[in-house]
Amino acid sequence: MDKHIEVSMLLEIYGKLLTNKQQSVLNDYYNNDLSLAEIADEHHISRQGVRDIIMKGEGKLFEYEEKLAIMEKTKMQEKQIQLILAQLSEITDNSSDKKVEKILNEVQKELSVLA
Repeated sequence: MDKHIEVSMLLEIYGKLLTNKQQSVLNDYYNNDLSLAEIADEHHISRQGVRDIIMKGEGKLFEYEEKLAIMEKTKMQEKQIQLILAQLSEITDNSSDKKVEKILNEVQKELSVLA
């Protein structure tokens, strides 16, 4: 997975655990696509200061993921849901019982919301 996307996802999951400044700088850098200079101007610090905040914030995010593994568990659940949806679709396509087909379609809709 691209580091940019991974950090953005980790920020979504664990961002509230960072300091307000770390959260803001990382959000500006990864989600708002601002340059170090733009972030430095906005926060009235040097570009090196911005870089340090980004590096420390990233480190914290990866540390939280290593310990809690929420993103990894979420990705695994999404894969499982997709597999179940595919299996339900196959059953629905091969079913001749309208009542079973209706129930399976409802289950598919509920699982689709989770995916």
